[in-house]
Amino acid sequence: MLHAFLYGIILAFGLIIPLGPQNLFVLAQGTHEKNIRHALPTIIAASLCDTLLILLACFGVSLIVLKVQVLKTALLSFGIVFLIIVGLHLWNKAKKASFDHKAHPHVSAKKQILFAMSVSLLNPHAILDTVTVIGVNALEYHGALLIAFTSACILVSWTWFFSLALFGKTLTKIPHIQFYQNRISALIMWGVAANLLYKLLLF
Repeated sequence: MLHAFLYGIILAFGLIIPLGPQNLFVLAQGTHEKNIRHALPTIIAASLCDTLLILLACFGVSLIVLKVQVLKTALLSFGIVFLIIVGLHLWNKAKKASFDHKAHPHVSAKKQILFAMSVSLLNPHAILDTVTVIGVNALEYHGALLIAFTSACILVSWTWFFSLALFGKTLTKIPHIQFYQNRISALIMWGVAANLLYKLLLF
């Protein structure tokens, strides 16, 4: 059981580290909010969405996506458009100004939750990665071992998002941080969209 738990930690950690739309939004909220507790809606929403995806992957429901070509194609196509639009929004939103909490008012919990859900559940890159990496590896475990593996993946997810938001607070000391953060985020979004387009063309 310990082996399954440790393997789940290593696998989930390796999967969640790359900066995708979800990670970037959590990091941005950690930077944006005056107090870390104001970013809790984002952290909790992202963690819950990840938990849902992990549970679906580990217990086989989302593996259907891999078998139905039409669903996979539709998912990738939607993701490409979604990421391009989000990238454009971030690029246009970037402002070259010193960080000032007064100039960037608190984002409501509702808006945080809705956006966190969108970049988590409407991001095919995250969904396919969870299904193909965590879901496929979960097939090796059953019973208590499967529960240990799944619990480890979920634990990593929650720990990572809280840590990422806390790290965002340290970035407020960097001049013009939000300008660079938004521009870099936009470029990453478009990079992920290009990667999805490449995968789509290979089908």
